[in-house]
Amino acid sequence: MTRVPIETVSLQQRLDIVVETMREMSRQTDPQAMVRAYVERIRQIVPVDRGFSLSRRDLKWPQYRITRSTTWKEDINPWKEKHRLPLLSGGLLSELIYGDEPRIIDDLAVDENDPAADYLSGFGSLMAVPNYDQGQALNMTVFLREDRAAFDHDQLPDIVWRSNLFGRATNNLALKDELERAYRQLDRELQIVGEIQRALLPQTLPEIPNLDIAAFYQPSRRAGGDYYDFFPLPHGKWGIFIADVSGHGTPAAVLMAITHAIAHMHPGPPSPPGDVLSYLNHHLASRYTALHETFVTAFYGIYDPAARTIHYASAGHNPPRIKRCTTGSLLSLDAAGGLPLGVWDEVQYDESRETLRPGDQIVIYTDGITEMHNGRGEQFGADRLDAVLAGCKQEARELLDAVLRAVDEFAAGEPADDDRTLIVARVT
Repeated sequence: MTRVPIETVSLQQRLDIVVETMREMSRQTDPQAMVRAYVERIRQIVPVDRGFSLSRRDLKWPQYRITRSTTWKEDINPWKEKHRLPLLSGGLLSELIYGDEPRIIDDLAVDENDPAADYLSGFGSLMAVPNYDQGQALNMTVFLREDRAAFDHDQLPDIVWRSNLFGRATNNLALKDELERAYRQLDRELQIVGEIQRALLPQTLPEIPNLDIAAFYQPSRRAGGDYYDFFPLPHGKWGIFIADVSGHGTPAAVLMAITHAIAHMHPGPPSPPGDVLSYLNHHLASRYTALHETFVTAFYGIYDPAARTIHYASAGHNPPRIKRCTTGSLLSLDAAGGLPLGVWDEVQYDESRETLRPGDQIVIYTDGITEMHNGRGEQFGADRLDAVLAGCKQEARELLDAVLRAVDEFAAGEPADDDRTLIVARVT
């Protein structure tokens, strides 16, 4: 690119150069490419015979690094290749960058023992332009001319102003790049957390006599705090468990995994239901939830296929819904309830029992189903859930799909802000 002496550049030409420079800067996505483009443009306005940059970021006086130089044949990226940058200590450049002020030296004299003599020797004048970060000149650009008194002192304020604005833009672009890399890494880690969490859920649904079952699980993020499980019990009975950890994302997923571990560490068959919830509550409240003010709602029912009964207890969870298809009536399993798990230690949970009939439809769910919002801020609610249960001839999978379809149609494209878990069963 041809250099143009500043004395011959008109105001309009300078404005055109600045505008085109700003346009080019706005297109850049890579800070290293942005610096190269800026240097080429700015040399049209401020001709120099040599230029380089230095930094004292993360260093102590009198150390500094050379981060760029017009004499380098290799293009070193100072953000990604810090180990390749020359580390120097003391001398004129140390004095300049730790001085925190812009300077012009009209009659440059360099000691041959100066650590930066190779960069400074043979030039008659120097202009040092600091780039400030948190009030300190952590970076600096140095311009050199062979002639003495070659720099216009009147230009220095404008150059400092321009250089610092560019420096902030470059720093922001570098931070953006760093944040994107960190986000990708975090997203990969969260994806693994989600995969581990899903591995804790039943991989296949059990075959329970007299009960047709279907299940659905969907976290609102990569990982979530919903959990469901089935426990084979003596005499052909089955435990059906569902839980919802307060909060979202990774913290909820961790507590969900802890809840899973405690449930599977129960010293005996997980029954009766009230004792199981008390066991879970004791371990959560005494070890995990008290310091973080988190809790877990849970419902645990024991189904006896021979008697077609469900013996249950609840810890602040949404009561499952039952549609009696023989009579058309609706029931709510809310006769036994208690505090959510982890709120207070030594809680006893009441129990209740319900006799089921062939054709009964049971919907066990977390509040991500009924609290799903539409664009007007309305919730799906239990009444809309009950309305879906009208189709009494549906199999469990058909009924589950009908519920999810109704929720999605109600939301009309609004994203789910909570995990959604649904277990549907039909007594056969």
